[in-house]
Amino acid sequence: MIDNLEDEKAQWNMFGDDVMGGLSKGKLSELKDNEVSFYRLEGNVSTANNGGFIQFRTNLDLQGKSYEGIKIKVRGNNNKYYIHVRTTATVFPWDYYDISFEATGEWKQVSLPFSDFKKSRRFLPTKLNSSRIKSIGLVAYGKDFQAELDLANIELY
Repeated sequence: MIDNLEDEKAQWNMFGDDVMGGLSKGKLSELKDNEVSFYRLEGNVSTANNGGFIQFRTNLDLQGKSYEGIKIKVRGNNNKYYIHVRTTATVFPWDYYDISFEATGEWKQVSLPFSDFKKSRRFLPTKLNSSRIKSIGLVAYGKDFQAELDLANIELY
């Protein structure tokens, strides 16, 4: 378990493309709706000025343990979102392994096997080594849109 907003909580950091001169703006909130606690990533994603992302990320220390994938409980505004995984092999800020998922208006569990994650750069190892994961981020990016992504649970399996 990484975070279920109850007995397991991670330290999340929110940031956007302003770190590289982009114009996207976002915020991360902790909310509750019908007894379900969740994080909400929301904001305006803008591709202007070579930008185009907002994300929230947590660092992990898996102590060499391997996993098959990530399971999340999410809802959103019917847009495509991404999970970015960084490992000890991802040296530069633009290095990561990612996978997309759809977040609809209803809560749903999504299982994302690491074997389906794609590397962001050809010089990275082809396969994501889950025992070397150092961070996981949930990301809104790639197009101009209003993001709203809710996360109620995230765990490794």
